[in-house]
Amino acid sequence: MDFINKITILFLSIFISFSALGQKQQVILISIDGLRPDFYLNENWPAPVIQYMAKNGTHAKAVKGVFPSVTYPSHTTIISGMPPSEHGIYYNTPFEPDGATGKWYWEYENIKTPTLFSLSKEAGLTTAAISWPVTVGAPIDYNIPEVWSIKEGEDRFAPMKKNATPKGFMDEIEIHATGKITNNNFGNQGYFAREGKFASAASYIYEKYNPDLLAVHLLSADHFQHTDGREGYMPKRAVSAVDAAIGQILETVERLGKLENTTFIITGDHGFVDIHSIMAPNVLLRENGLINEDGTEWKAKFHSSGASAFLHLKNPKDTKSIEKVKALFNALPESQQKLFRIVEKEELKKIGADPQAVLAIAPNEGINMTSKIEGELLRKGSGGTHGFFPEYENIYTGFIAFGGKANEKTVLKEMYLTDVAPVIAKILGLQLQNTKGILYPGIIKN
Repeated sequence: MDFINKITILFLSIFISFSALGQKQQVILISIDGLRPDFYLNENWPAPVIQYMAKNGTHAKAVKGVFPSVTYPSHTTIISGMPPSEHGIYYNTPFEPDGATGKWYWEYENIKTPTLFSLSKEAGLTTAAISWPVTVGAPIDYNIPEVWSIKEGEDRFAPMKKNATPKGFMDEIEIHATGKITNNNFGNQGYFAREGKFASAASYIYEKYNPDLLAVHLLSADHFQHTDGREGYMPKRAVSAVDAAIGQILETVERLGKLENTTFIITGDHGFVDIHSIMAPNVLLRENGLINEDGTEWKAKFHSSGASAFLHLKNPKDTKSIEKVKALFNALPESQQKLFRIVEKEELKKIGADPQAVLAIAPNEGINMTSKIEGELLRKGSGGTHGFFPEYENIYTGFIAFGGKANEKTVLKEMYLTDVAPVIAKILGLQLQNTKGILYPGIIKN
């Protein structure tokens, strides 16, 4: 009898193992906008879920980002493994020579390289995304893109609902997952509620549609570090809300018994730096004839992107204006020159920034940038921001892999944002070619 029992248990174990191997591998990719590694490395932050994931899965102590270290270029790097110079999303907002209209890089057609979404489509996999940047018109099966109205008097979230796919998908989500989405419970007054709604939507999509790749973008940690800086009650409250949302999604996966086949990838786009001053380099250009008084005529103009500013020329061959700009900044008092450094064209090329920019200003920590042409060159600032050259520790973001194919109790000293996509591609069996990132084998189980 004992022998029969042992044989039965052996065959049952083999059957369970082969069943697990036969199940598809899924990835839930969650970006925490403004994620700093100390959120999961320092228990003073109210984030027990991601701290548990980091401790028991794989995590990086630092992830170095792209330049500028802002949301849209960074998120496109996460899903492509490419820097901005390659994928084509150079900033959050495109440089508009005749003046900014308020539009962002919302449309997926702006991306110049393959992404995890397009590769999944080609491989016959199912994808879903919630508020992922640059996804209007993306090849995503179940998509709620990040986009909003800039038209006065229009419902701010009408474009999001209009561009959700498949048709009528937002109605389905509101009925079965989130309840009615309004400006009051989803806009600037509802950041914490929004995280919960994202989690409810993600859980519903995961359970009903079983996507191979589900991407979710959580926002409140970014918003309240902008308003309040790196520390304090509101940033901690935001981190708590983000952590609770991730916990809700994790609970859904656990309830369905699918954690062994679902890998959570938690990452971010940038860290944060506290701001005390703002620099307006276009003021210097206006005062010296490179931009006219109302900004309609110009030879050279800076496009600011958080704590960085990129110089564009009206005439790409106008080398005289480049030299004049350099001379103007070299003529500033030494006390002002030490607040920033000029990033030359070659260095921009090496780091993978906008190839159309002829140079950039990378300030020291504490200095933000603005594209304004009026007022003082230097003015008072507050709160926090990002966009810095990715050399500062405070601007590093983070990475966690947990569950599914993620190795346990593994720590990486550092990695790059371009290294995230190769991990996901490996888990899903996608061929991510020509990526600038590297796959660290120690992140994934054999």
